[in-house]
Amino acid sequence: MHELWITNLFNRALSGPANAVLDGVHFPAQDHANPWTDWMVCEVVVVLFIVVLFALLRSRLSVDKPGKLQHVMELTYEFVHASAEEVVGHDGPRYVAFFGTLFIFILLMNVLGLVPGFESPTAYTMVPLGLAVVTFFFYHGTGLRANGAGYFKQFLGPMLALAPLMIPIEIISHFARPLSLTIRLYANMFAGEKVYLTFLMLTKLLVPVVFIGLHLFVAFLQAYIFMLLAMVYVGGAVSHEH
Repeated sequence: MHELWITNLFNRALSGPANAVLDGVHFPAQDHANPWTDWMVCEVVVVLFIVVLFALLRSRLSVDKPGKLQHVMELTYEFVHASAEEVVGHDGPRYVAFFGTLFIFILLMNVLGLVPGFESPTAYTMVPLGLAVVTFFFYHGTGLRANGAGYFKQFLGPMLALAPLMIPIEIISHFARPLSLTIRLYANMFAGEKVYLTFLMLTKLLVPVVFIGLHLFVAFLQAYIFMLLAMVYVGGAVSHEH
């Protein structure tokens, strides 16, 4: 199986710590000599990049002379804040940190596939699935904090007489959401990456420029859709009208 150069480096230098962690959570690697996979390493690269990026941003924050990076991040914050306020409602800004983290993390993972020698972690099912599961628990948690035990009333339907019918429907609907989030992000990024790589091999330079633009558009769109759906779910969970 093809292995990225950086994954090979991780397996050579950090196979011991990886095996220790995986064994500790009772999920041992199939190949103890190569516990790191491409999607794991690329995801770690994105996390490290974000940490360094925001460390640099924090050290250069300025009210009088904001730099280009600060302008970009301020625009990103305003975009996420406005979207949260519009979709979730007046409580939306409380969850901007979660929505913003989702958006930036997914966007950078989507774009990483354009960097030679790397792949988009979101083109592997485990990464979108992990993000979807986190979103699932987050919106249920926010719903419980906002409404207490009354949160479970939404599963009963508009009339108590319909509860026996509505409860299984609502449960299936909520458990289908992580599956929908996973498939949507994974399928689009997997297909986009394959198209880009195929045309890159065929034409080498000219046509891929068009597909780089298309890939960037899809990367942004899928990050936004994932964040938007998370906002919709949180909005439904914290709504007191339920």
